[in-house]
Amino acid sequence: MTYEAEVQFKFDATYTHDYSRGFASHLGDEDFLPEEHYVITAPAADLNCKQYFKLFEKFMLCVGMCPSSIRSGAMSLVFNDMVKEEEQRKVCKEYELTMDEDLEKKYQEFMKRDAEWARLNKSEPKIKGDDSPWDAE
Repeated sequence: MTYEAEVQFKFDATYTHDYSRGFASHLGDEDFLPEEHYVITAPAADLNCKQYFKLFEKFMLCVGMCPSSIRSGAMSLVFNDMVKEEEQRKVCKEYELTMDEDLEKKYQEFMKRDAEWARLNKSEPKIKGDDSPWDAE
């Protein structure tokens, strides 16, 4: 038994000049195409979730979406009030992100590490007889 599947994204647009706007209303018309038609087709039998998102990203780029808006929209699927915090934290862990509510704790950890590093560097013993010019302070 064979399984075949196909997914399509289709976009159709037409621009009609509006002659009722008066004098010089035709200016800027050369910036518009009178018609646009896009069809993006992909085999869908074995697509995983990330591949579907990549396909949809290409479609949104074709219809004029800004890449940063696309990324923001994708992130809004995870980071919104309707998604449990534990699910958000899983994504944060996967992509090495820090949630705002964890910043203070992370800052304190960095401060503790910096203080320990400074303490270790301050009390570092010098090796007797080590007069190499590369270690001169």
